[in-house]
Amino acid sequence: MELLYLFVGIVIGGVIVGLFFFTKKGKQDERVRLLESELEKAEEDKLKIIELEKKITSNEKTIQYLQTDKNVLEAKMESFEQFKTEKTQFEERLKLVENERNQLRNENISLKKEENNRNETLRKSIESTNTLQESLTKEKERLNDERVRETEKRFEAMKLKWHEHEKDVENHLQKICQNNVIKYISQEEFPHPRNKPDNSIEILDQLIVFDAKSPANDDLSNFPKYIKLQTENLKKYAKHDDVKNELFLVVPSNTLHVINQFTYNIGDYNVYVITKDALEPIILSLKKIEDYEFADKLSPEERDNVCRVIGKFAHTTKRRIQIDQFFATEFLDTLQKARTQLPKEILNTVIEFENAEKLNPPMEKRNKKILIKDLNEKSKEIKKEIEIRNIPEITTQIEFKK
Repeated sequence: MELLYLFVGIVIGGVIVGLFFFTKKGKQDERVRLLESELEKAEEDKLKIIELEKKITSNEKTIQYLQTDKNVLEAKMESFEQFKTEKTQFEERLKLVENERNQLRNENISLKKEENNRNETLRKSIESTNTLQESLTKEKERLNDERVRETEKRFEAMKLKWHEHEKDVENHLQKICQNNVIKYISQEEFPHPRNKPDNSIEILDQLIVFDAKSPANDDLSNFPKYIKLQTENLKKYAKHDDVKNELFLVVPSNTLHVINQFTYNIGDYNVYVITKDALEPIILSLKKIEDYEFADKLSPEERDNVCRVIGKFAHTTKRRIQIDQFFATEFLDTLQKARTQLPKEILNTVIEFENAEKLNPPMEKRNKKILIKDLNEKSKEIKKEIEIRNIPEITTQIEFKK
């Protein structure tokens, strides 16, 4: 505004100076016209100046508005720069997050591959385990079937042995009597009617009864009770005067493990439970009585000696059978373990060596006697061999199941 006033003053001053010069030279009218014209122009300029002032005022306001907008824009620019900085930071963080995401994705892919590999390995392991389990189940079933078959075969063999027991005892007794010149009396030849034993022999005009007894079925739990009842039923034989009051029940050797009593004193007679293997020593002991001219002349001590020898033979025979049965069971169990627990290759080699082995026990000849002297000499040789080899003496302490 000050510049505008200054400009107007200069114009007016110029007009006045112009009028002064025009008056001085005599051209006053023309100058007046010029002056008026200038005045008019000045008025017009004044109006223009006023308009310009208005415009300037308006422009100043506009400038103020623009300045305000500028300040706002500058503030926005500062905020924008801050946003830009933050954007840059966010972009950097985003890159880090993307890198981390890519790393995690790669790890995830690797873990998935490992998991798939583990699952595949686990699946194969499960399949192998299932196959092994199935194989073990089949092997178990096969072994159970084999055990069942072996048990059935053993029971069949036992039942066959029991079924043939009476005939076997009869044949064995006939053979013993034939070899030792003893009179054998069959069931049909027994002199008393109605009740007749399976077998009997005659020594010194006395009949000695050997009645064969065997189980009726596979259940041996009732066999001892059955034997006890049979000892009482032997009274039908013992009541005869010519029947010796010592009677014998001959049972299969594979039933001894269930029998817990081998001697019964019924009162008027005694009953002894023996096996087929005890027949010969007992009969030979009874035959020794024939060495005396008159049996009734035996002293009580001599009779006790005879009974003691017979009892010793019976006990020794039963004890030997019992021990043989014990070791037979142990050997069978060891063979079963060898077949099931040894590695296949070793088992095959063992079978090859087994097939190559052969045992040749001494043969029994009819005319060749087994002398006690020879047995004693053989026993002495074994003892000397044990002493030479410094083998300690073994004391057996075997406990048998009742």
